[in-house]
Amino acid sequence: MRIGMVGLGRMGRNMVLRLARNDLGSVVFDARAEAVREAIEQGEGQIEPAASPEDLVKRLAPPRVVWLMMPAGSVDAAIDLYAPLMEKGDILVDGGNSHFADDIRRAESLSERGLAYVDVGVSGGIWGLERGYCLMIGGDTEAVRRLEPVLRALAPAQGNVASIQPEALNDKAASTQHPNTAFEGYLHCGPAGAGHFVKMVHNAIEYGLMAAYAEGFNLLKHADAGLASSQVASAEVTPFRHPECFRYRFDLAAIAELWRHGSVIPSWLLDLTASALAEDPELSHDAATVTERGVPDSGEGRWALQAAVEIGVPASVLSAALFSRFASRGREDFAWRIMQAMRRKFGGH
Repeated sequence: MRIGMVGLGRMGRNMVLRLARNDLGSVVFDARAEAVREAIEQGEGQIEPAASPEDLVKRLAPPRVVWLMMPAGSVDAAIDLYAPLMEKGDILVDGGNSHFADDIRRAESLSERGLAYVDVGVSGGIWGLERGYCLMIGGDTEAVRRLEPVLRALAPAQGNVASIQPEALNDKAASTQHPNTAFEGYLHCGPAGAGHFVKMVHNAIEYGLMAAYAEGFNLLKHADAGLASSQVASAEVTPFRHPECFRYRFDLAAIAELWRHGSVIPSWLLDLTASALAEDPELSHDAATVTERGVPDSGEGRWALQAAVEIGVPASVLSAALFSRFASRGREDFAWRIMQAMRRKFGGH
């Protein structure tokens, strides 16, 4: 079995390379010739280039699988381009981070042409080539079943991660249309949009986790505030009552590494944080980027909050994490000016 992969960015390229390692071929298309060339060079003879979208579809034997790995804003245009070239029974996969409501619309539209649409939330980043990708899948049961060899090859498999009550989970899944493959790193979560809904919440949680680590390390970073020069008494500033209590200069890289061993807050994100601090304790490499444009958000955090509002589910941590990213881009500077203007007008005390 081989698939057509459209988009060889940070994710798509490594995905076809992982498929190649599992003896699954790909026909690839990307506007960047260099990206195609690099994939072919590393693809162990399993990756074939396509000169155009028409050429990609022609090189695939029916029933075809065309997998899109591109930004959410480009997916509809790509579907408009590829769907007319495909035939009844073919599968079109969106592996990007689309809004789940768009998936529902696309699935309905493509079904009228006899095409199956499957949404796959893909987590794993640039490390997925080695670690495998966690796949959250939505769509028609039969289409997902046909994708099984590809999904299994991309997923990390159980590895050394112990499953929690796999028998109970499988017994529950046996009564549904969706077999439980969660312990292998991929799962059919439900109908159209379900995969991207789960990925949306996954990424919102990621925002919260990242914010918690960032705020915690920032507190450690400034625990030496009591060593600064003495503060001049002022009616405008809360006095530093006990500077002698804040004279710690912590080795953040060492603490990050410490927490990786036996604590209750380890995670892959902590692993990455420890690695970054070990390489550059002041994170000077990232300072210019943050100053210039802040910390971006790719959309899922916003969509998760919108869903929470519509459903009526509280999501305080997730909203704070998202808004902190907005703040990092200077979007609250004018609010601070308003605040300071009010203080100035009433005397600043």
